Amino acid sequence: MSECVMEEEERAESVVPSCVSMKSDHSKVDPINFGIGPQGSPLKMDEDRAESTVPSWVSLKSDRSKDRPINFRSSDQIERGEHILSNWDQSAPPGESSCSQSGSRSGDAEMKPKQRSDLQEVIEGHKMSLKRRCEHVTEGTHEAGSGTLLNKIYTELYITEGQSEEVDTQHEVRQLERTSKKNIQDTPIKCQDLFKVLSEQQRHIRVVLTNGVAGVGKTFSVQKFSLDWAEGLENQDISLVLPLSCRELNLIRDEQHSLLSLLHVFHPTLQKIRAEDLTVWKLLFIFDGLDESRFSLGFNNHQLISDVTQVSSVGVLLVNLIQGNLLPSALIWITSRPAAAYQIPPSCVDRITEVRGFTDSQKEEYFRRRFSDEDLSKRIISHIKASRSLHIMCLIPVFCWIAAIVLEDMMTRDQRGELPQTLTDLYSHFLRVQMKRKKQKYGGKQRPEELTEADKELLLKLGRLAFEHLEKGNIMFYSEDLERCGLDVSEVSVYSGVCTEIFKRESVIFQKSVYCFVHLSVQEFLAAVYMFHRYTRKDTVVINQFLKYSEPITSLDDFLRRALRKSLESENGHLDLFVRFLHGLSLESNQRILGGLLDQRNSHPGTIQKVLNNLKKENSDGFSPDRSINIFHCLMEMKDQSVHQEIQEFLKSGEISERKLSVIHCSALAYLLQMSEEVLDELNLQQYNTSVRDDVA
Repeated sequence: MSECVMEEEERAESVVPSCVSMKSDHSKVDPINFGIGPQGSPLKMDEDRAESTVPSWVSLKSDRSKDRPINFRSSDQIERGEHILSNWDQSAPPGESSCSQSGSRSGDAEMKPKQRSDLQEVIEGHKMSLKRRCEHVTEGTHEAGSGTLLNKIYTELYITEGQSEEVDTQHEVRQLERTSKKNIQDTPIKCQDLFKVLSEQQRHIRVVLTNGVAGVGKTFSVQKFSLDWAEGLENQDISLVLPLSCRELNLIRDEQHSLLSLLHVFHPTLQKIRAEDLTVWKLLFIFDGLDESRFSLGFNNHQLISDVTQVSSVGVLLVNLIQGNLLPSALIWITSRPAAAYQIPPSCVDRITEVRGFTDSQKEEYFRRRFSDEDLSKRIISHIKASRSLHIMCLIPVFCWIAAIVLEDMMTRDQRGELPQTLTDLYSHFLRVQMKRKKQKYGGKQRPEELTEADKELLLKLGRLAFEHLEKGNIMFYSEDLERCGLDVSEVSVYSGVCTEIFKRESVIFQKSVYCFVHLSVQEFLAAVYMFHRYTRKDTVVINQFLKYSEPITSLDDFLRRALRKSLESENGHLDLFVRFLHGLSLESNQRILGGLLDQRNSHPGTIQKVLNNLKKENSDGFSPDRSINIFHCLMEMKDQSVHQEIQEFLKSGEISERKLSVIHCSALAYLLQMSEEVLDELNLQQYNTSVRDDVA
């Protein structure tokens, strides 16, 4: 088998742990629902991706968060099968088995399941345990009994088979823009059919890789697949479905385990399973959130493991499972964000799928179900559709939720300002709404629009965390990460309970916690707020460390110009949305929304005009055309429509073939083609007066 190469991913969890909710009416009104349920709110899921999710965006919480911690050091407990996790170990009396025995090997006569009644009982107990973990999702609160039945609110996600031919070197927002234009002839596939051979040309499906941007629904799909199997509804030829979250595996990345002991630790109901049992049954291992892993995956140089009792690191065990050295008959399902997914060569997988999120009709259905006021839902849908960038972002369910929170607040209160048109507008208002809710719950002398000094200090610490881990590619964080940024863990936990939509805490096994922002875009926005604040405070140490410049920053336009160049140098565009937010935050209107968090003295009209001129003159030679389009996005975040209008006038007048187009004009033209809902059968670039370089852009 050819070897695969995969670098270690350090994306602090795609957000998607569950929130510690506000104990107020707001936390009940605005739950994070992924699917479209009776309230229309996005379902909490692990993600995608927070996500990953948050992020992946939203997290699927279950009773396991209430379980007692696992003591890894107490091997005696594990061997005796004591109640390590109370909820997981309390198996219901086994009923009639729905497991197929088709996975048994004909030569293993002594180990046939019918001769091991206790083994069948354990498997039934595992089904009951898995059902308890998956059948409920918690919507915005940790309180017992607050969960909603997954099957009640589940909405089928749009999943397609295959992947884009090109390797992704784009920010995930740009990938969404591309996804929105993909041909409707792409082959859809249902989650329950991932391991089924759907055509005569396909071979046996052993390894499936499912990718998708943060928060789009990958973890949600894993939970639905697992629940359907546990309830005997789908894939009954599989004997054991074994979900393993990479964010939880991170907690033992420095431990040594065998595959057997790993299952005993993460699925305590399988204590009686023996090594030889794993070779008899048809197993499915689900590794959710590979991009969240902080353990090394070395496909070129690693220890060869073929025995389920052989001890090694988590990364080595996973590599041997994927390559088929360990349990070659076992099925493997891996979910990941694209940046990590594309590092696994096709030779390592038999099927690649992509979770696309909400279709256009599902977006509208979401807002209609969320709001009982039909007129309000129509107004919100109309505004979302009028802004192409907002409409595209609504492919992600959590973005629909963010937009709904902001637009409902603005449309139902006495406000005279215009509705958000840009992403910076929307996220500034989102932060404002959360701060207002905090004051409504706890009271205070300040007006709702103003932030206290304590609010500012904590938000900037969260911004520092967001920025430092954005550079590293992390969207999940652990206690030590928070402490390095000056955040007190107990303080953040309280803050999470007050403002669940900004930052969430997911308690997992081992009495440790995983933290994340509700979605990657929220992390990017807070990172931009932190960096802009550092500029206003003339923090040359932080700024120079980020920009890698030794010369002092002389002005706002100089700072933003260098930040843009930094983002253009990124191979995967991970700073694209961050730098768009930076430019949007330079506007006084957005600074005013944030209630004094940012100093407004640097944003006078003359400086802003210099920033706009720099963007229009920016020379992007030597950079990817995909990066160049982000220059135009920065203009849009600053609400400058001049280039956009010029291109539209050229197209209408027919003069576009006579006038030499600049790089920014070519980026604007590419943007218009991508944002247009109309599909062109043919595009003749020869009618445009551009250079060869500009044609490519």
